[in-house]
Amino acid sequence: MNIRDIRALLAEDKTTVGTWLQLPSTDVAEILARAGYDWVAADMEHASFSRSLLPDIFRAIENGGAAPFARLPEASKTAVKAALEAGAQGLIFPMIESRRQLDAAIDFATYPGQDAWRGEGERAGEYRGVGYCRANAFGRDFDAYLNDRAPDIFLVAQIEHIRAVENLDAILSHPRLDAIMVGPYDLSGSMGLTGRFEHPDFLSAMTAVRAACGRRGVRMGLHIVHPEPGELDRQIKNGARFVAYGIDAMFLWLGAERPRRGRQA
Repeated sequence: MNIRDIRALLAEDKTTVGTWLQLPSTDVAEILARAGYDWVAADMEHASFSRSLLPDIFRAIENGGAAPFARLPEASKTAVKAALEAGAQGLIFPMIESRRQLDAAIDFATYPGQDAWRGEGERAGEYRGVGYCRANAFGRDFDAYLNDRAPDIFLVAQIEHIRAVENLDAILSHPRLDAIMVGPYDLSGSMGLTGRFEHPDFLSAMTAVRAACGRRGVRMGLHIVHPEPGELDRQIKNGARFVAYGIDAMFLWLGAERPRRGRQA
């Protein structure tokens, strides 16, 4: 699976399902990729991924047949560069709350001359720094990467605060945005409802997100933290098209806990 395969799924209004990697292990990364997911996202925000480890993590994901994504620690120039130069094919920007934030993040991910979405006379922000790196085979594939793969980076904004919901139409209007992903814990927390996903106010916010995505023609997604097949089916029926399903540590907990019948009385 690569980015073009993922875009083809979305073009047919099908759901692309990936998963979340928090354990900084190339073996775990490859196992998740071989488990049949379209993409695997290294969680650079809440896990311990050093910049030096990222190339091997992304190689393992690619070797397993999935596309390597990075959920960045922040939507900054340094974080974007670290992930892209290591070989990320998709970026998930955390805590996007305004169009201005998203503009800056996407500028950091875009080489000069690859901003055809700008209107005439519209000022550009900072561009992505240009240099030899692992993503372009340390210069050997520089032209191919520059002209073919770099313009195709998959860009996702995480909606994790009620302020983002209030500003969603402006955020979704960016023509280079591929999808959004709701972070349910942070979004509910910003409303004073941490983890209360059945609360009417949280459900109302989710309805507003779906409606805005429908108006703007942007693919909506979310993270299903606790991997339950029934919940995945329900969210797909509700219109989710870019879904992160589970977390490596959660899969391990679910499979590793000692069964009660194995305990002594």
